[in-house]
Amino acid sequence: MKLICFFLLSLTPLSVFAGNSAPERLFLALGDSYTIGESVAEGARWPNQLADALNRKGVKVAKPKIIAATGWRTDDLKDALSSEALKNEYDLVSLLIGVNNQYRGKSVDDYAIEFEDLLLTVIQLAKGKKENVFVVSIPDYGFTPFGESEQQDISKEIDTFNAINHVITQKHAINYIDITDISREGLKDTSLLADDGLHPSRKMYGLWTERMTMALNIR
Repeated sequence: MKLICFFLLSLTPLSVFAGNSAPERLFLALGDSYTIGESVAEGARWPNQLADALNRKGVKVAKPKIIAATGWRTDDLKDALSSEALKNEYDLVSLLIGVNNQYRGKSVDDYAIEFEDLLLTVIQLAKGKKENVFVVSIPDYGFTPFGESEQQDISKEIDTFNAINHVITQKHAINYIDITDISREGLKDTSLLADDGLHPSRKMYGLWTERMTMALNIR
């Protein structure tokens, strides 16, 4: 009997004993200072926190590839993507862009055109699968020491830009994750802000991550 059991075990595929051998999912995060994590450590950036959170859930995600820079508008991100030799191979792609369009007084009409163009590019990078894509709303820097003096005007304009990206995102049946309300707690709880008094801290990015993890429902 022992010999029979040993023989059967020897024929059993190793994958049965190797646990979850699925390859890591590739994650591409696109945006501006909020995606690159201005004023926080690399591990505190929300794409990195999100990857860690998904891995803790048993969803294997590779370290995110981040294409973002402080000050980028939609046109800057578009130019950056055109110079990158990216393959249409990503299992998860995020897009968070627009605060610098607002900050620099750029046209909302131009933003709408450029945002939609970016979103179509993002879908292709995500293997052409809309379910692999999610858009994050623009945070409101009016609720920071930097923007407090002009909070009402900033908030009104941020709402306008978010209304545009939300409509476009819904038009293409893409997951939209609204974190703007969390960003509006910055003046009530200064621990949500980085030392520069403008960008989110690890703690605020962590709150974004919690919402994203629930909204994505990745298995």
